[in-house]
Amino acid sequence: MARQQPPPWVHPAFLLCLLGLGGAIEIPMDPSIQNELTQPPTITKQSVKDHIVDPRDNILIECEAKGNPAPSFHWTRNSRFFNIAKDPRVSMRRRSGTLVIDFRSGGRPEEYEGEYQCFARNKFGTALSNRIRLQVSKSPLWPKENLDPVVVQEGAPLTLQCNPPPGLPSPVIFWMSSSMEPITQDKRVSQGHSGDLYFSNVMLQDMQTDYSCNARFHFTHTIQQKNPFTLKVLTNNPYNDSSLRNHPDMYSARGVAERTPSFMYPQGTASSQMVLRGMDLLLECIASGVPTPDIAWYKKGGDLPSDKAKFENFNKALRITNVSEEDSGEYFCLASNKMGSIRHTISVRVKAAPYWLDEPKNLILAPGEDGRLVCRANGNPKPTVQWMVNGEPLQSAPPNPNREVAGDTIIFRDTQISSRAVYQCNTSNEHGYLLANAFVSVLDVPPRMLSPRNQLIRVILYNRTRLDCPFFGSPIPTLRWFKNGQGSNLDGGNYHVYENGSLEIKMIRKEDQGIYTCVATNILGKAENQVRLEVKDPTRIYRMPEDQTAKRGTTVQLECRVKHDPSLKLTVSWLKDDEPLYIGNRMKKEDDSLTIFGVAERDQGSYTCVASTELDQDLAKASLTVLAEQTTTTNGLAALPKGRPDRPRDLELTDLAERSVRLTWIPGDANNSPITDYVVQFEEDQFQPGVWHDHSKFPGSVNSAVLRLSPYVNYQFRVIAINEVGSSHPSLPSERYRTSGAPPESNPGDVRGEGTRKNNMEITWTPMNATSAFGPNLRYIVKWRRRETREAWNNATVWGSRYVVGQTPVYVPYEIRVQAENDFGKGPEPDTVIGYSGEDYPRAAPTEVKVRVTNSTAISLQWNRVYPDTVQGQLREYRAYYWRESSLLKNLWVSQKRQQASFPGDRLRGVVSRLFPYSNYKLEMVVVNGRGDGPRSETKEFTTPEGVPSAPRRLRVRQPNLETINLEWDHPEHPNGILTGYTLRYVAFNGTKVGKQIVENFSPNQTKFTVQRTDPVSRYRFTLSARTQVGSGETVTEESPAPPNEATPTAAPDEQSIWNVTVLPNSKWANITWKHNFGPGTDFVVEYIDSNHTKKTVPVKGQAQPIQLTDLYPGMTYTLRVYSRDNEGISSTVITFMTSTAYTNNQADIATQGWFIGLMCAIALLVLILLIVCFIKRSRGGKYPVREKKDVPLGPEDPKEEDGSFDYSDEDNKPLQGSQTSLDGTIKQQESDDSLVDYGEGGEGQFNEDGSFIGQYTVKKDKEETEGNESSEATSPVNAIYSLA
Repeated sequence: MARQQPPPWVHPAFLLCLLGLGGAIEIPMDPSIQNELTQPPTITKQSVKDHIVDPRDNILIECEAKGNPAPSFHWTRNSRFFNIAKDPRVSMRRRSGTLVIDFRSGGRPEEYEGEYQCFARNKFGTALSNRIRLQVSKSPLWPKENLDPVVVQEGAPLTLQCNPPPGLPSPVIFWMSSSMEPITQDKRVSQGHSGDLYFSNVMLQDMQTDYSCNARFHFTHTIQQKNPFTLKVLTNNPYNDSSLRNHPDMYSARGVAERTPSFMYPQGTASSQMVLRGMDLLLECIASGVPTPDIAWYKKGGDLPSDKAKFENFNKALRITNVSEEDSGEYFCLASNKMGSIRHTISVRVKAAPYWLDEPKNLILAPGEDGRLVCRANGNPKPTVQWMVNGEPLQSAPPNPNREVAGDTIIFRDTQISSRAVYQCNTSNEHGYLLANAFVSVLDVPPRMLSPRNQLIRVILYNRTRLDCPFFGSPIPTLRWFKNGQGSNLDGGNYHVYENGSLEIKMIRKEDQGIYTCVATNILGKAENQVRLEVKDPTRIYRMPEDQTAKRGTTVQLECRVKHDPSLKLTVSWLKDDEPLYIGNRMKKEDDSLTIFGVAERDQGSYTCVASTELDQDLAKASLTVLAEQTTTTNGLAALPKGRPDRPRDLELTDLAERSVRLTWIPGDANNSPITDYVVQFEEDQFQPGVWHDHSKFPGSVNSAVLRLSPYVNYQFRVIAINEVGSSHPSLPSERYRTSGAPPESNPGDVRGEGTRKNNMEITWTPMNATSAFGPNLRYIVKWRRRETREAWNNATVWGSRYVVGQTPVYVPYEIRVQAENDFGKGPEPDTVIGYSGEDYPRAAPTEVKVRVTNSTAISLQWNRVYPDTVQGQLREYRAYYWRESSLLKNLWVSQKRQQASFPGDRLRGVVSRLFPYSNYKLEMVVVNGRGDGPRSETKEFTTPEGVPSAPRRLRVRQPNLETINLEWDHPEHPNGILTGYTLRYVAFNGTKVGKQIVENFSPNQTKFTVQRTDPVSRYRFTLSARTQVGSGETVTEESPAPPNEATPTAAPDEQSIWNVTVLPNSKWANITWKHNFGPGTDFVVEYIDSNHTKKTVPVKGQAQPIQLTDLYPGMTYTLRVYSRDNEGISSTVITFMTSTAYTNNQADIATQGWFIGLMCAIALLVLILLIVCFIKRSRGGKYPVREKKDVPLGPEDPKEEDGSFDYSDEDNKPLQGSQTSLDGTIKQQESDDSLVDYGEGGEGQFNEDGSFIGQYTVKKDKEETEGNESSEATSPVNAIYSLA
């Protein structure tokens, strides 16, 4: 059972722990303690170091601190005192140091930029915030520019530069057309990290849209749009056939010359990049070429970190998250197409801003105690550490004889009340800084209890419980427990006291009930509290519901009789199929049963009786099976189903003796399957209450047996019946029978003595169980003595299963005995076991270490034995640490990771193998015992000779046509010497026919070769190896590609294989079939890879063919193979296929549909009618004699015509503000309307987060103030169109 739920006041309890040199004290969270104790200030909340604010909002710079008394605050700005009272815009929040700068009455936020630092002070010290750099977010306008059309030849590379305005923070860049459609990106057209748009090769279809760069600014939520680029593509084939876009040879079909790759970004063959530890490393390679090159990434001398590396932007970018020092090195990207490849090497250096190894923590001490503050950080370059006290450099602080500074540690000795202060540790390098506050507080507090007095705790019999007694004091008090106000301190046996003062009672018995008192004492006084413990009987279901089978319409009763503690409230509930049971009108629930009237099929299931009190619960489950009404068979008999036997019942104990008893039972129904066995189980209530153990097994023909018993065990028995179907439910338990006690007849086993520290020995053993205890109060007499001295035996009495002997010499043998004892006497004389005290680190290293190089990958070692007294433990092994210092080849990066080789302690020579040839190594040897490594021996240096190289990397076989095969490869990852050349062996094969092998030798610099095919039908198998002066190295084998959709039937081979793979592709799926000669039921795996190098597999069960791949993409090329799930080496040949495009040319063109043409004609007629109406409306504003229409005479300022009439027009027909009337009467803007930016007075058009246009253009606030009398409608292009009408 789980321990009892602690009362609410225990949850904020605390742990008292020892830190540093002395006992550092943890202040409890109790509010009464917190409010009474004095405490220096602690910064609890502050703004980030780089604080960027929105210029439209008030500025908030946070600084919160706690302390007692409450601290006061002041600020510095740019390292000078910031007088808040002199600036009416600046205020400080009440009971806080947070600054508020208000701009509602005017002012420019930029005037307040700078570096701020907060100081929180009370009479015990001063705490500092970080230096907070305040910056105002900026969203500068895009400079206006007129962009000429970009003229480019089809197939040529192109870069459209974005050059966004430098905002703070940097804006998010995305490309759209002027019609607000996102630019579709793929591996040919993509946006770089800088925001530029790269075309690996320009195609004619790129001219169908324009390209506008957009910058989204975070704080102002505005989007700036650059004037769009317009492309003009020069081509040899002006007809833009969309069907060629997915053509496998699209470029040659359009007459575009194929080109080898070249890098657009970065330039050249090598570059370098620096990244800070913990940040993301982004490497980018964008290449041009025809066809569009594929990009692959590698790391020299190792693999890419698979758990942190991911590819972005169609493999053009490599991102490594949370960079560490191990990620430094050389990376290279390889751009390749069928015309060739090129690579760019990027040297990555990982630096680090300071990061904590040991951050200083608050130190609370009692008077006279010692302690220390540790400030340890790492970084690259190594950071410097500066200590301050109360915000001032430690060097200028008053001298303190109790304080000693040792680099990154401050040691306090014999602290006094006057030692209270707040210390700051500032560690910094060129990449950043860390600032930490840690106060030293000295408290003098007598013991105090933190829990309510006289608690009541109720616990179930035989459970484990814990009594908590939270306390506080300085110096840290000692705590002792007493029962019923008398007796000795409770610890040991059934009791265990934890360091925080809690008392655990491992198994509650009736006699444990009573009042427990905890007493906390220090030099200033003592405090005590009491806990009253009540022991309750467990809740038990003694008559459980039984499995039943009932006919439909009958009545069923499920019994559930419970025994419980009468002082606890009992609740009995029922579950059906583990869900709460709804008691309907056909059911009746009583205290000891559940009755179901008129049983129906829906009543079938499992029923669980749950008997619970507020402290515990018990469960019992039974199943109900509902049978339909019986039908008569042709022969009058029905086959009876077999089932598990019913449980035995009415258990009875007779012939009671000291060491035996007779158990008799009545068998249950066998359910049409004879009972074969009975299993008798027992349970005892002292050591493992509630746990049942097998006692004995009897044949199914008996129902009575004599059971052999052990002394002093309170037995309870039950019986389980077994037939061929299974086991019955256990019978109800018998009554209990306790045997009389006796001295133990055996002693605990597995006695050991081992040191856990260098000055102790821990004696352990396997405790005895209930059937071997033989009496109450089982305990163990532990004896020990030094083996060589034959001194008198030391002894101790232990109730547990371990005992620690302290203050022992280092690794000496002891004689150990452990004897069992109970209240009836001692067990037999125990055997003597040899144990050893704790080991210490070895004091000596192996001497005369000699290294002899045996070959290019192995060395032999020889050394002298160390003296036994220097081992200080059991000599486990000699261990050699070795590492590769460098390669004899220039500019070859090597890993200097330490490796190790171990040799048994009785050997003085050994061999270290698996070394890299042609390398410089260093080696050290140590002695190893159970504690660890000893000191290192003298470092030995050796050089391995030249060896054979590893296999050439990335052998690539391409077949551009039926006449030639192109081979390319990379140099071996491990040359293991100076390369002298390469050897290529190749042979033609067609099915089982194999041609003559041809051998070619190449120079070490040659990594390409072209084979002129003599047989256009056969395939070729190539085997390539590299050579040094020592010889040829490992080989790599590749075969020339199979023809696409290879499905030529071949005869079934004799050995197990897979052949005749056939692919029938559609746009988004493909059906796969194959032939094989495996046995029935064999499982296969279909593996396919798309042109983006994404690999997927589909498991295939048995003979399930054809297989449909359903997650394909239209117009994409795939490679596919089928292999055996049990043996991946048995595989089909790799075939290539392409899915069809999603929309083909045989689909109906909408522009040729009759209904579409009719709709367009109707719309055109409607527009024509609207234009005629608008023209008539406009003509009504013509000239007419004013005096015929008005009686009011014209004023001298009225515009007059010579004929006595004037132009009268509507306000809406006036030209727009900022526009002029042309000679033909139309309205023109004064400035260019090439971009939507001009409508927004600076281009702050409003867009959604994905870049789509969302409505009206914004107008600058200052523009509204200076031109407030102008019509706001004139700003909208839509209103301008209405005004023309």
